[in-house]
Amino acid sequence: MLQDERLEAIVQYLNEHERIDIETICDLNHVSKDTARRDLIKLEEGRKVIRIRGGAKRPLLSNEVYNYDQRMNMASKAKSKIGKFAATLINDGDHLILDASTTVQHLAKHLTSRNHNIVTHSINIANVLCQREDIAINLLGGTLSHKHQAIYGSRAIRNVQDFMVNKCVIGTCGISSEGLSTSIEEEGLLIHEIIKRSEKVIVLADSTKFNKTFFQKACDLEAIDIVVTDKEVPKNVDEVLSHHGIEVIVVPEEES
Repeated sequence: MLQDERLEAIVQYLNEHERIDIETICDLNHVSKDTARRDLIKLEEGRKVIRIRGGAKRPLLSNEVYNYDQRMNMASKAKSKIGKFAATLINDGDHLILDASTTVQHLAKHLTSRNHNIVTHSINIANVLCQREDIAINLLGGTLSHKHQAIYGSRAIRNVQDFMVNKCVIGTCGISSEGLSTSIEEEGLLIHEIIKRSEKVIVLADSTKFNKTFFQKACDLEAIDIVVTDKEVPKNVDEVLSHHGIEVIVVPEEES
């Protein structure tokens, strides 16, 4: 087994369990203790684990920050699949808030329902929908982030308070027992307000987002109604989501 494969196996194990010991790594990857320790050193250098006596544990805080283009290219097939399915959850005439998530942008591309009033702070989602004459687009005011291709700031937060919608559809950098979180402080503050303006909260999250917690909290889990994802949710997260009465939809693979 190549080192990259061994490291991925350790990370996948930690997605299901909080800790892993050296003996488990040896059994999992069929390696010696020395190799297991070297693999943990490599993972710690990449901030994927925190080494502890006799093994490692999953980091509680993630520090990943990506710009718009990087996010658009990450897990693109999964995001497209999720967005396409999530579009079927939207009914004709729904008033919506769509956040600046790249997964939500895929929903906008696949939206076939009609006669919507849509609020968004994403200039890319506005551009995707601007050819639809049956959709009224309300673009929030504020400060444009060139890095994230979205509008943030106190003006955007005040703006969104003027609306009340049937559904909001949002993405997330991380979803864990702590709730939804993001690496962008302004985004977390805006999402928190968006959720308060929505009757139903739909979260689109590909499988890489689970068991991750970032600097800025967006909301607690009890604020969420539906999570749409592309793979089975890790058992520990699934139990927490179920406890909060959140409907989890795993999008089936498309037939070839």
